[in-house]
Amino acid sequence: MMNFNPKTDLMLERIVDVAPELVWAAWTQPEQLKQWFAPRPWTTVHCEIDLRVGGLCSTTMRSPEGQDFPNTGCYLEIIENKKLVFTDALGADFRPSDKPFFTAAIILEPYGTGTKYIAHAMHKDETVRQQHEDMGFHAGWGMCLDQLVELMTKHA
Repeated sequence: MMNFNPKTDLMLERIVDVAPELVWAAWTQPEQLKQWFAPRPWTTVHCEIDLRVGGLCSTTMRSPEGQDFPNTGCYLEIIENKKLVFTDALGADFRPSDKPFFTAAIILEPYGTGTKYIAHAMHKDETVRQQHEDMGFHAGWGMCLDQLVELMTKHA
């Protein structure tokens, strides 16, 4: 577990009735991620994953009005079926980015036949944390998790 700082971090923690391996697949396979990663009615229209430390993670979300919002970053830590850490502060191969916003850790722990799911978003300061919360972090990330569960329940 990563250290949680309530002044600069946001967290979503839930138990879901989906095995960790399926949650992992939803996060690491582009065609799956595109189906759940944006809260409806938004969509994810592009996803590129180079699943290695320093590898590119790139998505583009599209608003209902048709505006695209690209997000690019890189993976910092990968422990299959357990932990995925990525940041937009760096691009592929650890190249600095222009506009860092946050670093995220997705932590998966077996819980019965399901998963204890933790999404931990870390920000550089309280202002950026508040901006992310005001953007709807809890509702948006919660809705995306519901969509992930819905998708992977169909695959189970």
